[in-house]
Amino acid sequence: MRVIAVEEHMATEAFLGVAHGLDVVPGDETEIGLMRTVETAPAFRARLVDLDARLKEMDALGQDMAVLSLNPPGVQPYPAADAVPLAREFNDALAAIVRRHPGRFGGLATVAPQDPVAAAAEIERAMGPLGLNGIMINSHTGGRYLDEPEFAPLLAAAEAHRAPIYLHPRAPSMLDAYRDYGMPGAIWGFQAEAGLHAMRLILSGTLDRYPELTVVLGHLGEGIPYWLRRIDNRHAFAARTAGAATPMPRLSLTPSEYFRRNFVITMSGIDDPDVLGLALSAVGADKIMFAIDFPYEDPAAAVAFLREVPLTDDQRTALGHRTAERVFAIT
Repeated sequence: MRVIAVEEHMATEAFLGVAHGLDVVPGDETEIGLMRTVETAPAFRARLVDLDARLKEMDALGQDMAVLSLNPPGVQPYPAADAVPLAREFNDALAAIVRRHPGRFGGLATVAPQDPVAAAAEIERAMGPLGLNGIMINSHTGGRYLDEPEFAPLLAAAEAHRAPIYLHPRAPSMLDAYRDYGMPGAIWGFQAEAGLHAMRLILSGTLDRYPELTVVLGHLGEGIPYWLRRIDNRHAFAARTAGAATPMPRLSLTPSEYFRRNFVITMSGIDDPDVLGLALSAVGADKIMFAIDFPYEDPAAAVAFLREVPLTDDQRTALGHRTAERVFAIT
């Protein structure tokens, strides 16, 4: 069975050298301070930048391919004047890596949503001459979300150029309640933030305006698949009951129908057979992709889980490579 992992972070020394010297937009200082500390640690930095070692590890595990993406939160915490050229430079480097290792690496481009017009142009370049497989956006940008009107050029470009948007978590925009007890990150804040962003796209009517848009969520859907019935039920109640909710746009579909139509989820960071079973029941194997969340999770454990978890042959094939090949146009 071919094994393709699709949430596999990396960086280049050139990117880190520039990014660590940039000013950070107000509100993102805590997250970037933590990330720069992690990225400076020698062992972790080597895991990000040493792709020859990664290929050897992939070979040892029987992992055929990794779809690479810039270590979060990408260029989004930086002023647009710095972020736009930095994204272009990283994407050039990523495309060169993919060309050097055909069949082993794919790539998700980085864009700067803080300049939506420039981001749209970069999507066109990434999906055209650079030959990359989609884009990654690390949830909010300066506390703003993709359903807001200013991001229309970015979403239109993603739909027009068939660029899947991997909506990756980052520290919540409403950070104060998460600051204590380690909660801004993957313990709780990440899934809360990415789930919020996905629900904004669904409930805002954005997916009526961009019906062909594909959005990818990691961590088996950031909790949403397990709430779909309640979300539909409460949305229907609020729609028919005056005063039951804040104003809501009228939608063409139910929330769960948008989720099943426009979203694909990945297995990153969750090797629980019961949770995977719920995801399969909620959305089906053709909406789930294998991912490791490298270098934050153990690749050996993730690959072993994919090979050993009770699945039908067709389900394992879909999760292992077939869904990723379809979503990211991998041959």
